Amino acid sequence: VVPLVGLPVAASAGPGPEKDFSPEALAFYEKDVLPLLKTHCYKCHGEGKLKANFSLANRAAILKGGDLGPAVDLAKPGESNLLSAINYKDGLEMPPAGKLKPEQIETLTKWVRAGLPMKDASSAAVKHETKPGVVTPEARQYWAYKPIRRPGVPSVKAADRVANPIDAFILAKLDARDLAPAPPTERVALVRRVYYDLIGLAPTPEEVDVFVNDRSPDAYEQLIDRLLNSPHYGEKWGRHWLDIVRYAETNGYERDGYKPFVWRYRDYVIRSFNADKPYDQFVREQLAGDEMPGYNPDAVIATGYYRLGLWDDEPADPLQAQFDDYDDIVATTGQAFLGMTMNCARCHDHKIDPIPQKDYYSLLAFFRDIPRYSNSRDVRSSNNLTDITPPERRATYEGELRERNAQIARLTEQMTAIEDEAIKKMPAEDQRAAEANDRPQVIRKVPEYLEEPKKAEYLRLRKQRAALERKPAPSQELALSVHNCLTRPPETNVLIRGNAHAPGALVRPAFPEVLGVPAPEIPAAGKDATSSGRRTVLANWVASRENPLTARVIVNRVWQGHFGRGIVASSNDFGKFGTGVTHPELLDWLASEFMDSGWKLKPLHKLILMSRTYQQSARATADALRIDPGNLLWGRFSMRRLTAEEVRDSILAVAGKLDLRFGGPSVYPKLSREVLAGLSMPDSKAEWPTSPPEDENRRSVYVAIKRALQVPILGTHDQADTDNSCPVRYTTTVPTQALGMLNGTFTNEAAAAFAARLRREAPDLESQVRRAIRLTTGRAPGDDEVKKDVGFVRELMQKANLREAEALRQYCLLVINANEFVYLD
Repeated sequence: VVPLVGLPVAASAGPGPEKDFSPEALAFYEKDVLPLLKTHCYKCHGEGKLKANFSLANRAAILKGGDLGPAVDLAKPGESNLLSAINYKDGLEMPPAGKLKPEQIETLTKWVRAGLPMKDASSAAVKHETKPGVVTPEARQYWAYKPIRRPGVPSVKAADRVANPIDAFILAKLDARDLAPAPPTERVALVRRVYYDLIGLAPTPEEVDVFVNDRSPDAYEQLIDRLLNSPHYGEKWGRHWLDIVRYAETNGYERDGYKPFVWRYRDYVIRSFNADKPYDQFVREQLAGDEMPGYNPDAVIATGYYRLGLWDDEPADPLQAQFDDYDDIVATTGQAFLGMTMNCARCHDHKIDPIPQKDYYSLLAFFRDIPRYSNSRDVRSSNNLTDITPPERRATYEGELRERNAQIARLTEQMTAIEDEAIKKMPAEDQRAAEANDRPQVIRKVPEYLEEPKKAEYLRLRKQRAALERKPAPSQELALSVHNCLTRPPETNVLIRGNAHAPGALVRPAFPEVLGVPAPEIPAAGKDATSSGRRTVLANWVASRENPLTARVIVNRVWQGHFGRGIVASSNDFGKFGTGVTHPELLDWLASEFMDSGWKLKPLHKLILMSRTYQQSARATADALRIDPGNLLWGRFSMRRLTAEEVRDSILAVAGKLDLRFGGPSVYPKLSREVLAGLSMPDSKAEWPTSPPEDENRRSVYVAIKRALQVPILGTHDQADTDNSCPVRYTTTVPTQALGMLNGTFTNEAAAAFAARLRREAPDLESQVRRAIRLTTGRAPGDDEVKKDVGFVRELMQKANLREAEALRQYCLLVINANEFVYLD
């Protein structure tokens, strides 16, 4: 041990710079003190997770101390908490595993009395100086939390390549890396790209020809306008939104029961996109549509947003399950609208972003007026379904209800007569119970006391009555929504470690502290109110220009939908744990333009699609691949595979089978027994009520989404995960895709229909092959390609001894398996 003599004792209580300490003192720290700290102290008080919020990592942290205050008193070093702890005095015992050896205590004592000489003594910053989650002024300077300001448009070298400001922002970044943008793509690829990006369907060969041959200067703009006005636009872009809000039609868990009338929410989203409803209104309707004044069925349907998540119908801990439901709402709301991972602060302060745990529960408090979701067997089911029948049709459906109730009464009368006969055969105890208030329990036993055919008749009557009771009147319209909310919600506590049974401090509804918005004043609900009004306050703030996140987040999602990756690639997470922003000025310019255009999405689509950036070729130069291999600068278009829905719809389209009807209850395509075997009750038709043949070929956005089962062609092509908000669908390449596309019943039946269509539309094999290539790729094939493919079909006929119709079917199966069919460039 180095003796005390020779090391100067600190004369100042303040943290001195490194140069204040002699080389000998610093060498003593490095040789004797630091190894001791690393061995005995750093596990709990180093750079990782800190105990007692105390770090020994640098001098400033030691002087600041932790939960017990400063660890060292430089004015009176002998009275320092650190020395008391290592000497096991004053109730302090460190390290807890056992007292240090006398020589080790002497080393640390000498170090404290010398003024804590350390190599990093000049650093005033400490990694854990601020508790995780505490919002600092520095945290508010993070780009995503700062107000949106419209930046100036940069000047660029190739001004002739600027069609609108988007190009200027992109070219400025390319110029900085001495990269040139890719040339414009050819017109067949462009029209195919625009069709899929706006309506999710391929152009017909005739539509391709019209665009390719139209050389008027506004041909491309007219194409965009026509597609934006297509009702299929809402189906394509509504599907994007459904991914974000975890849309599914069942509850998950073992039984995975169906959510009644949830398809109305899907149709509401599609209608909203088609109508170009202002996004701020779209947000308000989903968060607080039930609190809006007047008769507005769409606003009520919109609150089905709250009912889309997983729901456990038999929770082991009902209170914890209720807060799990709230967590789903907080997580989805934070990510979908704000790009904030609020759910990471459920059990503790956010580990990365400035989101204290209290902010999580302050946001949750806005939703405390929403009763828990329930099912049709639950007395609380009126919390879910709202009658949205237009007033002018109420009289009609009320008449239908009266008729239905009369039928139920007649069935009940017949059943009661049979029940009375059966009760007479029961033991005296049951007969007495039936005469008292326990008749409902007794009649469960009725079938046991009936003989055929009376038993069959009774069961038939019971089944008919149950069906009538479940079925709404034909003219009645019901929507899954929030309903019968609380006008005076219960208080909200921070839950210690997220445990619903361990309430901590009370919190009020408030917005994330890092955004610097004061806690709102929420007036008390009026006498006739049907909710607390809290969610209206939240919705108005989320959808306001003053909120720096909402416009940025949705603009980023639209960009992602067209380019495959957002300006912020982690489109649900704009925080520090996300990917960051590649073009912050472009993002803010687009957000400003979007809000100035009335929060409308269609002008934003058009702005993006009219840019030269969007119209680029997917070809990359050697320099581009070397400098920007991930295409983060958007110097070229990124090739993409069709989405799961686009794959299925495109196969049905070339087969001539795609049904383009709009809206209505979901459809259930025919599935094999092997696929259905994974269900909890695979033989129950209620689990997957297969649609009639005339309905099963509708667009994929209308296919039922069951959490426990995926339609194979959709599941293998990366359909969205519906358990949580799905911001990005990652494209995978897995063997089951090829196996399903080649061997699946769906693709083989479609190939047969495709071949039949070709035989109807083209007179001979050569023209049939030419037509097949045009339908699947949009382009006109060359003569050599047609000759080669005709030879392939004839070879199948000769070597496999196939008839021409079967050989053509196999050729059709081949072309819908080609990469060119399922990829866009």
